[in-house]
Amino acid sequence: QVQFVESGGGLVQPGGSLRLSCVASGIFFRIFDMGWYRQAPGKQRELVAGITSDGNIDYAESVKGRFTISRNNARNTVTLQMDSLKSEDTAVYYCNAKPPRSSANYWGQGTQVTVSS
Repeated sequence: QVQFVESGGGLVQPGGSLRLSCVASGIFFRIFDMGWYRQAPGKQRELVAGITSDGNIDYAESVKGRFTISRNNARNTVTLQMDSLKSEDTAVYYCNAKPPRSSANYWGQGTQVTVSS
Protein backbone atom coordinates (compact mmCIF):
# COMPACT_ATOMS: atom_id res chain seq x y z
CA GLN A 1 0.00 0.00 0.00
CA VAL A 2 1.41 3.35 -1.05
CA GLN A 3 1.48 5.95 1.70
CA PHE A 4 2.93 9.41 2.12
CA VAL A 5 3.45 11.30 5.36
CA GLU A 6 3.73 15.00 4.67
CA SER A 7 4.84 17.52 7.25
CA GLY A 8 6.14 21.06 7.63
CA GLY A 9 3.23 23.20 6.53
CA GLY A 10 1.88 26.07 8.57
CA LEU A 11 1.49 29.81 8.88
CA VAL A 12 4.43 32.07 8.09
CA GLN A 13 4.90 35.77 7.47
CA PRO A 14 5.93 37.07 4.05
CA GLY A 15 9.65 36.70 3.60
CA GLY A 16 9.77 33.72 5.92
CA SER A 17 10.72 30.10 5.31
CA LEU A 18 9.17 26.68 5.63
CA ARG A 19 10.47 23.20 4.94
CA LEU A 20 8.10 20.53 3.67
CA SER A 21 8.93 16.85 3.94
CA CYS A 22 7.28 13.80 2.44
CA VAL A 23 8.17 10.30 3.59
CA ALA A 24 6.99 7.57 1.23
CA SER A 25 6.31 3.92 1.95
CA GLY A 26 5.03 1.06 -0.16
CA ILE A 27 7.03 2.06 -3.24
CA PHE A 28 10.54 1.41 -4.51
CA PHE A 29 11.32 5.05 -3.89
CA ARG A 30 14.59 5.40 -5.74
CA ILE A 31 13.09 4.64 -9.15
CA PHE A 32 10.19 7.07 -8.82
CA ASP A 33 10.13 10.65 -10.04
CA MET A 34 9.04 12.81 -7.13
CA GLY A 35 7.48 16.22 -6.98
CA TRP A 36 5.59 18.85 -5.06
CA TYR A 37 2.41 20.37 -6.43
CA ARG A 38 0.16 23.03 -4.97
CA GLN A 39 -3.43 24.08 -5.29
CA ALA A 40 -4.75 27.45 -4.22
CA PRO A 41 -8.48 28.09 -3.72
CA GLY A 42 -10.25 28.41 -7.05
CA LYS A 43 -7.15 27.44 -9.02
CA GLN A 44 -5.89 24.31 -10.70
CA ARG A 45 -3.24 22.14 -9.14
CA GLU A 46 0.18 23.11 -10.48
CA LEU A 47 3.69 21.69 -10.39
CA VAL A 48 5.96 23.56 -7.98
CA ALA A 49 9.11 21.45 -8.24
CA GLY A 50 10.06 18.00 -9.48
CA ILE A 51 13.09 15.77 -9.11
CA THR A 52 13.55 12.69 -11.26
CA SER A 53 14.95 9.36 -10.14
CA ASP A 54 18.34 10.34 -11.56
CA GLY A 55 18.33 13.78 -9.93
CA ASN A 56 17.15 16.10 -12.68
CA ILE A 57 15.28 19.05 -11.20
CA ASP A 58 12.61 21.37 -12.55
CA TYR A 59 10.92 24.36 -10.94
CA ALA A 60 7.92 26.50 -11.73
CA GLU A 61 9.05 29.92 -12.90
CA SER A 62 7.29 31.56 -9.96
CA VAL A 63 9.46 29.75 -7.38
CA LYS A 64 12.86 29.65 -9.10
CA GLY A 65 15.56 31.03 -6.84
CA ARG A 66 13.36 30.73 -3.75
CA PHE A 67 12.48 27.03 -3.45
CA THR A 68 14.80 24.02 -3.39
CA ILE A 69 13.75 20.42 -3.87
CA SER A 70 15.88 17.49 -2.77
CA ARG A 71 15.52 13.78 -2.18
CA ASN A 72 17.10 11.22 0.12
CA ASN A 73 16.67 7.76 -1.34
CA ALA A 74 18.02 6.08 1.79
CA ARG A 75 15.20 7.66 3.82
CA ASN A 76 12.46 7.57 1.13
CA THR A 77 12.09 11.31 1.60
CA VAL A 78 11.57 14.28 -0.69
CA THR A 79 11.94 17.75 0.78
CA LEU A 80 10.94 21.22 -0.38
CA GLN A 81 12.80 24.12 1.20
CA MET A 82 10.78 27.30 0.69
CA ASP A 83 12.44 30.66 1.32
CA SER A 84 11.36 34.25 0.72
CA LEU A 85 7.75 33.16 0.84
CA LYS A 86 5.08 35.38 -0.67
CA SER A 87 1.36 35.60 -0.08
CA GLU A 88 0.80 34.05 -3.51
CA ASP A 89 2.54 30.89 -2.30
CA THR A 90 -0.44 30.21 -0.06
CA ALA A 91 -1.92 26.86 -1.08
CA VAL A 92 -2.26 23.23 -0.16
CA TYR A 93 0.97 21.48 -1.11
CA TYR A 94 0.89 17.86 -2.27
CA CYS A 95 3.65 15.29 -2.54
CA ASN A 96 3.56 13.33 -5.80
CA ALA A 97 5.23 10.15 -7.04
CA LYS A 98 5.35 8.87 -10.60
CA PRO A 99 6.63 5.38 -11.38
CA PRO A 100 8.80 4.83 -14.46
CA ARG A 101 7.13 3.97 -17.77
CA SER A 102 3.65 4.38 -16.31
CA SER A 103 0.84 6.92 -16.34
CA ALA A 104 0.12 6.23 -12.68
CA ASN A 105 0.27 9.02 -10.10
CA TYR A 106 0.39 8.75 -6.35
CA TRP A 107 -0.56 11.68 -4.12
CA GLY A 108 -0.09 12.65 -0.52
CA GLN A 109 -2.93 14.04 1.56
CA GLY A 110 -1.67 17.62 1.29
CA THR A 111 -0.33 20.13 3.78
CA GLN A 112 -1.54 23.71 4.12
CA VAL A 113 0.92 26.56 3.65
CA THR A 114 -0.37 30.02 4.52
CA VAL A 115 1.76 33.11 3.99
CA SER A 116 0.23 36.08 5.73
CA SER A 117 1.14 38.94 8.02
